[in-house]
Amino acid sequence: MVELTGKLSNDSRAAQARLQLPFDLRRKSRLRTKLADGEDAWLLLPRGDILRGGDKLLASDGRIVEVIAQPEDVLHIECADATALARAAYHLGNRHVPVQVGDGFLRIAADHVLALMLHGLGATVKPMLAPFEPEAGAYGNHSHTSGHHHGTEGTHIGRIHEYEKI
Repeated sequence: MVELTGKLSNDSRAAQARLQLPFDLRRKSRLRTKLADGEDAWLLLPRGDILRGGDKLLASDGRIVEVIAQPEDVLHIECADATALARAAYHLGNRHVPVQVGDGFLRIAADHVLALMLHGLGATVKPMLAPFEPEAGAYGNHSHTSGHHHGTEGTHIGRIHEYEKI
């Protein structure tokens, strides 16, 4: 079984293998899984790391493995204007729901109760199958330098706040 032990940053080398996972599994730091070709793999990453589509991992045998964001059931949310979209985002954030923010849309994991709430706010909600890449949260590292780091300077690793040590 190959072990996937580290995330590579800014690595331009081509991947020799692929690991396709939905968002909930890309949040796990310890996971027994399979590469796209069926080979058994063991994910052993620092706690709280989020794998994103396109990330590259170093395998114990020296191969580079590319992470693929597996399409999953999501709700695609659009609103009549920016204010209504911000209101929908606020209500989702108030419920601590992971949200993907796009240009004029939001996406969340499929949830019929949240869909009803969003319809009540006047949003258009469409179920779809798509990769889900929610925001890392207010305390996650992003592609800019903020001066407030948690031991990952220069690595730009997103972290879900529930695992963050502040």
